[in-house]
Amino acid sequence: MEPADLHQALAPLTARIARRTLDGALQDWLNTEVGVGGADFAQLQRLCEAGVAEGWLCQRSAGAIRYGRVFKPGPALHDFSVDVVDMVDVVGPHHLHPNGEIDLIMPLDAGARFDGHGAGWLVYGPGSAHPPTVTGGRALVLYLLPGGAITFTGD
Repeated sequence: MEPADLHQALAPLTARIARRTLDGALQDWLNTEVGVGGADFAQLQRLCEAGVAEGWLCQRSAGAIRYGRVFKPGPALHDFSVDVVDMVDVVGPHHLHPNGEIDLIMPLDAGARFDGHGAGWLVYGPGSAHPPTVTGGRALVLYLLPGGAITFTGD
């Protein structure tokens, strides 16, 4: 597998969510339409796991966090950037989402949770902020940022 496979899998999804409000309704829709147990979720998780194992995802590291921007925002992904993080029982750097953030949570350990959530989708609205936190083991998180906007606060 290669980055182009992940890009191809994400393009139809970003087309479906482009111009939607980043809120609880979108989170519910994603968990219903592209949620755990579905073929699209399984494909995205398989691609992310393969990308980490093959070394083309999460090429950077900072302590217990491996991370990397896979795709910059652009027309093919409807102006979403795509990043993937690999976290094990750690609190990451606090940051702000000027345009919101859409997270695909893929626990690799059964008890792993991201910001208190298990496998599935989590949507943060515009102007939200958090220190991304994984507890209970290891998880991969793919996140989509409208316009690629993120501001690390240093908190």
